[in-house]
Amino acid sequence: MTTHASQLTPRVLVVEDEDNIATALEFLITREGYGHDRVASGADALPRIRDTRPDLVLLDVMLPEVSGYDICLGIRTDPALADVKILMMTARGSAIERRKGLSLGADGFITKPFELKELREEVRRLLGNGS
Repeated sequence: MTTHASQLTPRVLVVEDEDNIATALEFLITREGYGHDRVASGADALPRIRDTRPDLVLLDVMLPEVSGYDICLGIRTDPALADVKILMMTARGSAIERRKGLSLGADGFITKPFELKELREEVRRLLGNGS
């Protein structure tokens, strides 16, 4: 297994059930040079996160089976996942939704439909590339 001497490529897990949104996110992530993976259901998210330990999880709030809030809480209550950053996404971008996500430990919150520029800046900020 070879790794870059300077830094490993950050890995992003997209947790999104809508294919068109996931495709747009994966395009942006790839263009930024990050590795990515995707799960489409809430039930699959935590097991995948525990297996792969991504640097960042782009987490939709409204998911089949398990909500993004429950996944966020699951990440934050697992000490082994303390370094995982969480950017929550919702179509209902009310202040209450944002407060709830941030109170559960999300590192950022973005409203759909989002501007790619805004999303790119948030991802860079969370992965420490926004210098």
